[in-house]
Amino acid sequence: MRVCISCGVTFDAASFAKRRVGGLISTCVECSDEPIVKYLGLSAGDGKQASLTVLKFESHSDREEYRQAFWVNSGMMVGKACQLGYQKRTPNVRFQTVTQSTATNHKGKL
Repeated sequence: MRVCISCGVTFDAASFAKRRVGGLISTCVECSDEPIVKYLGLSAGDGKQASLTVLKFESHSDREEYRQAFWVNSGMMVGKACQLGYQKRTPNVRFQTVTQSTATNHKGKL
């Protein structure tokens, strides 16, 4: 339990509502004025090391739409490198690439 620095109300910093709203850890749900959109980390490729990309989205709905399309089209959780059946359309969302690492072999070469 913490005390909000803005209004002085006691609140639970680990509650679902506080995690969903985001903002400073020292402010309650009502005083958190900045909506935080979490980054999305994507891993693609087969082999010893896969490529990793971290994306930043402008809204929660854009992030969720892109995540769902990636999971359907990449074949994650199916045990395959790709799905030959249903392919979901690529969503028309805006995002920025925060960081990206390319796949290398065990010697650090492409």
